[in-house]
Amino acid sequence: MDNLQLRTALIVVDVQCAFDEWEAAGQRRNNPAAVARIADLLRAFRNRAAPIFHIRHEGTHPRSSFLPGSPGYAVKDEARELPGEPVIVKCVNSAFIGTDLESRLRAADITTLVICGATTNHCVETTTRMADNLGFDARLVRDATWTFDRVGPDGDAHSAEDIHAMTLANLNGEFAQVVTTAEAIATLARGL
Repeated sequence: MDNLQLRTALIVVDVQCAFDEWEAAGQRRNNPAAVARIADLLRAFRNRAAPIFHIRHEGTHPRSSFLPGSPGYAVKDEARELPGEPVIVKCVNSAFIGTDLESRLRAADITTLVICGATTNHCVETTTRMADNLGFDARLVRDATWTFDRVGPDGDAHSAEDIHAMTLANLNGEFAQVVTTAEAIATLARGL
């Protein structure tokens, strides 16, 4: 195993069942294959014994879909952690605030973060921006993230596809390198 592979970690953000509940309630999302791509990334990182960090959102509002002990808090089966893979629980959008993620990454001499999960324009975006601000080489995996339709402050409807694309455009080249799952796996295989 190349030492550089050990310096690259997969960050899996909030792949929790609450999002299934949102869809069942009629909220529309983009990128229906995102969870399958996350499973591909997990398999590739595990095959190379590269570090993986699972991020879990813990809701604090009484009506949150992410309350501990609720069905929505559970991780989707495809993204479930294996023994020895750390789970970091956060209560805000960034996986770096109120957690020991940064200190764990620094202690392991990890320099590159491959980031995937949900949702593109919330916790994934915030975590990606902070990763770059903290000096990590952030790689955001475009086909392993998703978001939902939203209504803006003026009542304008915005599709999940447009929100996803705009978020990627805002981050690319400024806060992250936006890549596909295939590109992330190929880069990991080359040890870069």
